[in-house]
Amino acid sequence: MKQLAVILLITLVTVLIFTGCKHSADNKKSYRQISSEEAATMMEEETDYIILDVRTREEYETAHIPGAICIPNETIGTEDITELPDKDQLILVYCRSGNRSKQASEKLVNQGYTNIVEFGGINNWMGETVSGSEE
Repeated sequence: MKQLAVILLITLVTVLIFTGCKHSADNKKSYRQISSEEAATMMEEETDYIILDVRTREEYETAHIPGAICIPNETIGTEDITELPDKDQLILVYCRSGNRSKQASEKLVNQGYTNIVEFGGINNWMGETVSGSEE
């Protein structure tokens, strides 16, 4: 009888440990990744969002998605970003190919932003683009 109780106790503790680990991993804050087509649909359907271009200012001025703001990935750190005051607002992030947008999205999540959607690079964007610093 004692042996059965010990086995049950070990089993229960093991289950609790693994359940706790899984729960912690599920709660890890992250950003969502979508395709540029899904991003275009979101831009048509949503109203309160920011399009964030994380390329350099020079890349941005060459061609960017209309309405996008430029905050280069290299400038995103641990300081609050005045251009992004609402940490719960939908922010759609892109770069040239998708690498910097992933890095920037991760940094934004680490700063407490809760609604980050990364959609890759402008290289895959089939929608309209504009050039210059103003639309």
